[in-house]
Amino acid sequence: MQAGTIAVDRTTQAEPSSDAVLAGFRRSIDNIDSALICMLAERFRITQAVGEYKARTSLPPADPAREAQQVERLRRLAVEADLDPEFSEKFIRFVIEEVIRHHQQAAAAAA
Repeated sequence: MQAGTIAVDRTTQAEPSSDAVLAGFRRSIDNIDSALICMLAERFRITQAVGEYKARTSLPPADPAREAQQVERLRRLAVEADLDPEFSEKFIRFVIEEVIRHHQQAAAAAA
């Protein structure tokens, strides 16, 4: 061994890629992430249709009463699911803001 070199005992360090338990957890996380993306894509396909409908019928892009109902409903669901309701609110507000932006674009295109 050269001076200044540190010996590492590799028999006690598990490589992340060789840890079967961790790999199993990661596969599950990857599957859930895939499902989340597919569900978000479907949600945005539907909200795109809503935005086009609102634009054709001259409805406003935002519906504050509906948005407040959704936030409260998802906070309740989060509590029931043992998920932080603050996180769920931040998440749904982010989604709502993006939906409104798309609805505003649809309204501008229809004008």
